[in-house]
Amino acid sequence: MNNLYRLFTQQKAIVAIAVILLVMVAAGGDVSRIFFSSYNLLDMLNSSTILVILGLGVTLTVIAGGCDLSIGGILVVSGILSIQLQNFMPMPLALVLAVLFGTLVGFFNGFLVVQQKTEPFIITLGVGLLLTGVAQQLSDAHPVPANNPDFMNISNGYQFGDGQFTEGHFPGIPNLVIIMLICFVFFAWLIRYTSFGRNLYAIGGDYDVARYSGINVVANKWMTLVISGTMAALGGVLLSSKLNTGSAIYGDFTALVVNCGVVVGGTSFAGGVGGIWQSVLGLLLFGLLDNAMNVLNIPSWYQMMLKGTVIVAILWMDSYTQKRKRELV
Repeated sequence: MNNLYRLFTQQKAIVAIAVILLVMVAAGGDVSRIFFSSYNLLDMLNSSTILVILGLGVTLTVIAGGCDLSIGGILVVSGILSIQLQNFMPMPLALVLAVLFGTLVGFFNGFLVVQQKTEPFIITLGVGLLLTGVAQQLSDAHPVPANNPDFMNISNGYQFGDGQFTEGHFPGIPNLVIIMLICFVFFAWLIRYTSFGRNLYAIGGDYDVARYSGINVVANKWMTLVISGTMAALGGVLLSSKLNTGSAIYGDFTALVVNCGVVVGGTSFAGGVGGIWQSVLGLLLFGLLDNAMNVLNIPSWYQMMLKGTVIVAILWMDSYTQKRKRELV
């Protein structure tokens, strides 16, 4: 029983994914065949890439004992800027400036949260709401279409294939999946094989002990928010490219879903626990859940109710797990 408890609390994503797969197998017939088709599985992976890219940056903030709820606002503003700036400059420069916008917002978040020692949940939530208002102003509360085919191909193109799904034909690998894998490898290396990554675990485990140990806690924790803002901006650019449109409504639930996906993978809000692959697994769970509900033709309002239930259960389980650990010490 204790082993089952540890499995569920430490590897919640694995257990949840196994349950979803069993449900789809039990559904049988056409539903099961559609779900496990190569087209659907690749499309599901491709659809989760944006959340995973955002989650990589958020993971660093959570390991260091913080959070970043501004990523939804950064995502929509950067996506809109990446399209609008192309009217005044070459596309590569426009994309770089859009990503740098997220870096600047992350730097600002770090100044308020780390340097001024304010509550990260409240500050980043407020910044996210502020940026959502900015996005509405920039777009006049209307979708902003992109007119550059090269921009659309960034997220919709395929490598090693033509993107055509036919029986016995390999369609290739989506560009988004390749970008996600490159980011994943980099962050996995950063968190495991660098002093910066090791310092984040120390800071999240005990901030004061890390400071007295000689770790520059301010610079390291500040940097997590800078990186998170940069990755959120990159995700915004890629999302606008994928949809060929920028809009202020794209990031409404993004911050909540990403932070909860990171936690369900095993990276605790308490800090000092977790990792990159765990967060990726947790975020893929949400993509799998969305896909499974769509294949089963579950109405959208029931989908929202189920997602809300999952998020509440995740946060409760994380809190309960930390309480049990404190009681056992």
